Amino acid sequence: MEDEFGARTLRERVLRAWAESPARFREDANAEEDHALGGYRDRVVIELAQNAADAARRAAVPGRLRLTLRTGGEPLLIAANTGAPLDAAGVEALSTLRASAKRDEPATAGRFGVGFAAVVAVTDTPAIASGTAGVEWSLPRARELVGGIAGLAEELGRRGGHVPLLRLPFALERAPEVPAGFDTVVRLPLRDDAVEPVRRQLRQVGAALLLALPALEHVEVDVDGDVRTLTAERRAPGEVAIDGGLWRTVEEHGEIPAALLRDRPVEERGRPFWQVRWALPEDGLPEGTPGVLHAPTPSDERLDLPALLIASFPLAPDRRHVAPGALTDFLVDRAAGAYVRLLGELPVSPRVLELVPGPIAAAELDARIRRGIRERLPEAPVLPHRTRGRDAVAVDAPAAFVEVLGGRDARGDVEKDIEGDTDVVVGGLLPPEWPARSPALAALGVRRVELADVIDELAAVDREPAWWHRVYEALAGASTEALGALPVPLAGATGRVVRGPRGLLIADGVDPAGLDALGLRFVHPEAVHPILARLGAVEAGPRAVLADAAVRAAVEESFDADDPDAVAEAVLGLVAAAHADPGDEPWLAELALPGDDGELYPAGELLLPQSPLRGLMADDAPFGVVDGEVLERWGAETLMAAGVLDGFALAKAEDVNLTGLADEAESLDLDDEDLWADEVLRRIGEQDLPPLVPEFTAVRDLELVDDWAAALRVLAAPPWRSAIVDPAHAALHNGRRVAVPSYTAWWLSRRPVLDGRRPGEFRLGGDEALAGLYDVAPQGLDEHLLLALGVRTSLVELLDEPGGAQELLDRLGDARRSVGRAQLGGLWTALADAPDAAVEPPDRVRAVVDGGVEVADAADALVLDGPDVLPLLEGQPLVIAAQGRDARLAELLDLPLAGEEIPGLVESDGEGRSVPEAVRAVLPDAPADYLAHERLVVDGQDVPWWTRDGRVHASGVAGLARALAWSTGNWGDRLLLEAVLRAPETLPLLLAEDDLEP
Repeated sequence: MEDEFGARTLRERVLRAWAESPARFREDANAEEDHALGGYRDRVVIELAQNAADAARRAAVPGRLRLTLRTGGEPLLIAANTGAPLDAAGVEALSTLRASAKRDEPATAGRFGVGFAAVVAVTDTPAIASGTAGVEWSLPRARELVGGIAGLAEELGRRGGHVPLLRLPFALERAPEVPAGFDTVVRLPLRDDAVEPVRRQLRQVGAALLLALPALEHVEVDVDGDVRTLTAERRAPGEVAIDGGLWRTVEEHGEIPAALLRDRPVEERGRPFWQVRWALPEDGLPEGTPGVLHAPTPSDERLDLPALLIASFPLAPDRRHVAPGALTDFLVDRAAGAYVRLLGELPVSPRVLELVPGPIAAAELDARIRRGIRERLPEAPVLPHRTRGRDAVAVDAPAAFVEVLGGRDARGDVEKDIEGDTDVVVGGLLPPEWPARSPALAALGVRRVELADVIDELAAVDREPAWWHRVYEALAGASTEALGALPVPLAGATGRVVRGPRGLLIADGVDPAGLDALGLRFVHPEAVHPILARLGAVEAGPRAVLADAAVRAAVEESFDADDPDAVAEAVLGLVAAAHADPGDEPWLAELALPGDDGELYPAGELLLPQSPLRGLMADDAPFGVVDGEVLERWGAETLMAAGVLDGFALAKAEDVNLTGLADEAESLDLDDEDLWADEVLRRIGEQDLPPLVPEFTAVRDLELVDDWAAALRVLAAPPWRSAIVDPAHAALHNGRRVAVPSYTAWWLSRRPVLDGRRPGEFRLGGDEALAGLYDVAPQGLDEHLLLALGVRTSLVELLDEPGGAQELLDRLGDARRSVGRAQLGGLWTALADAPDAAVEPPDRVRAVVDGGVEVADAADALVLDGPDVLPLLEGQPLVIAAQGRDARLAELLDLPLAGEEIPGLVESDGEGRSVPEAVRAVLPDAPADYLAHERLVVDGQDVPWWTRDGRVHASGVAGLARALAWSTGNWGDRLLLEAVLRAPETLPLLLAEDDLEP
């Protein structure tokens, strides 16, 4: 066959050069090994595809490539392609390393004429044919030719017979048949160890190959009859569909500035063009797509970006990595810009955030491209409405809230006012489907605003209450921590918006419109939402509103209000709606209300027309009568709850601090309240913590009463009665509760309210021990009420009362009081027996003088400390109590004992005698003997008995009986002893009679 491609001439020229210069042989052999085993290893399929793409481009025809692998028998790889057929220049390029026939074709993929060297890695006899002519390269034939050159035998041996195969082309005697529809076929008989690498390369043929080689439109891969087809359909600029998968592409290209090529090889300087193409899959990179730079075929430069980068980066001699230098820097910059443009040309969607590269790179080139992209992102118009990132705002808040801020209604439609303006609150706001916390948004330069900051800025927004309700609904699921300053529109004509729901009122059964005069802060009814209650707003019915501090303040300032009637109208409306009872809110008594004289009064100083207080209060009492129209408008029940008086006003309080009341640090505005608290504290005794009265009730204005008879008839009825008869209970720190007199009972007990006298000056009938000292209480009041008022009931209870002992002593010294002889000893004995009695020494005392009762000067009185001195005290006032009380009584009254005031000298002689044995039946501890006197003389005066010198002296039987009874402490047995001494034989009878004593 004719040598159409000049293979012989090429071969002979090479052999001649090798013969002339064995070094040239070594250089060519080394270069082919470097390409085949280095940069182009595992690249045979890609290089075949690249050559096919270049052929199609040169012929300006659709590129089609069929790759066929047959492994049965002799393994064979066949590549058939369309396009420009093989020519002599092409054969020369394939046979001349780094001398490309494409140097003047800037759009070709192959740039250096060395890619075909990849076939050497898989075959020893590659062949190419176009039409009826072809060329092959043969390792055996090349080795034979080289062996015939003198001077190369040694080198050939050293290389193990390897020669630079592709430097020696041979014309095919019979060209292989080119498949129908194709223009060129490459036939590669495979070495056995190359079958699996080639099979693997064929499996990797995918969309990336068609994207890197856009001249190829159709690739068919046939592996032992298993056919797979890839087709690229370019539907529109920037869109490529490959096997149903859509890829979006962007491309930039141009001429390389000469300054950037100064350090590049001549072949590159001869083709000064650059190109960058990004290909982004709609559904993500297909599995198995290598994450590397395509330059234009795959390199080993790892890229971890969601799109394929195909760019004309300069490669290092290994053809695997990018060569560093100014040109690479230039292309990195262009690649970053193209990627950002790609993002900008995509449909606006949050999916773009997945395409924003993060800061962590897979390799150095990846890092440089990422930096370039991220530097440009804030200016990229990839956000809704083609907004740039630096002009956008993302709010980290619930989606519904973001919709509201963006001026969208519940359906997501943009709201407009009647003038057609949108209701946007935050300009540049990203819709909620754009996640505010996405790092990609930060890379885009989007300003993220926290929910709390947005809430803080909302106070300046002017919107209708219904809009605020939408805001609250949108925030229903948000954490309350960020919502403390949430603006809230208030009810009322002012339309005010305040920061923070805490303390605001949510009307429940109350019309806020009628309460403007009270300064209450009600949430506007159209804005009410449950989230406001979660944030501290109070769902307030009439009673809760009534208890609000603003209402109280309005009441306190009602006299100075611009319109007191409006304040009264609002407050009374709340009182009526709350169904309050009198005294529930005692501060209501300060509400300014009109009296029937046209003047304003505090409600607590107004009386109902029918009030019984009108006739029993003093003339100077500061009471008026409520205006008739006000009474007709609101009714007596509501006015009484507001403090207007039908009867006495009741003061009610909880946890009253008795110490604070006594120290006047706290006040209930009650007359002498500090004195009552002080007395209660004395009764309770010292405590570690101030005692409290959990529930306190008292009657007010008692100090203004003039007619006490009428007043007590009123107080005897409910509800005032319980404030008198029920004791107060003080709670102590240890948990105990102590009953004490109520304030009202205490106050009444100290005032002349019963027939012009204090209740304590009267007694109930029954205990005659107090007869004469106290008058019987007047008729008309029940006993229970009289007891609560302090009317005396018994001597024991009198002495149990604080100050009771002093009162008894004072009355005993009052000569106007009548006390019987039999009554007096019991009174003195009871006083001496009172353990806590504390009295002031009296000026006058009620004493016994020679058997009669008289009120004597205390300076003249003695306390009788024994009956033996009675004969010596004739005419002496004596205070006499039962045996054993004399010392205690003398101490209380600061009076001397009678025995201490006389010499007590026994002046007669007595005869020692034994005490009769019969006495021991009555007094077992009687002394054994005594001194019997015919006439017992003490201090010059006859006495019947004497024991003060430590011995028993007696004159006569009666004297002996009394001496023995007194000395043994059995004074009550003196008469029995006398009978036994007079008639010892009657002892059994006397003892039997004594047994009958009660």
